[in-house]
Amino acid sequence: MPTLTTLLAFALATAIAGAVPGPTVAVVVANAMRFGTRAGVLTALGAEIAVLTMLGVVAFGLEAVMAFMGWAFEWIKLLGATYLVYIGWRMFAARHHPQAVDDGRRRQRSGFVLHGFLVVWSNPKTLLFLGAFLPHFIVPGEPALPQVVLLGAITLVLATANDFGYALMAGGLKSVMTEARTRLVTRLSGLVLMAGGIWLALSKRA
Repeated sequence: MPTLTTLLAFALATAIAGAVPGPTVAVVVANAMRFGTRAGVLTALGAEIAVLTMLGVVAFGLEAVMAFMGWAFEWIKLLGATYLVYIGWRMFAARHHPQAVDDGRRRQRSGFVLHGFLVVWSNPKTLLFLGAFLPHFIVPGEPALPQVVLLGAITLVLATANDFGYALMAGGLKSVMTEARTRLVTRLSGLVLMAGGIWLALSKRA
């Protein structure tokens, strides 16, 4: 198994990578600001479910999935980029009004969870990154599966703390945000998503 020093180095690198705001954080913050803390938390929950499924893919089916990703990467990437741009535009063009909170409460919980899930899975580079990053911390000559499970658990805990932290922070700030400021945050989040989609579409496989 990896040494404590290796695990700490992995946790630090993972925490730094996760702390940088990206499409997931943008959606979590925007939903929390627009619809309340509950919506942000549910969005974050969907994102963590997506991360968990990706870790499962890495642990149990890496070779087959990576072969498929290599064959269909460009199409998957373009579909993901299109989705990011689409939801980014919807957020950017949305008109915020006081009824939005009530609309968010009436929306099914699964809607926010699915939103977070799809945002994470819309970026195939996330799966490729996990598949390339985790093996660097696996001790050669020892069973790989228990090590991947341990590293995956650390990744999931840190991702959960990061995304739920953003959701709680954004939801807490909602009470002191004016409608104009909330609209601004939502539009900025939409711009982040659209920029992420454009970057994904133009990026080349590493």
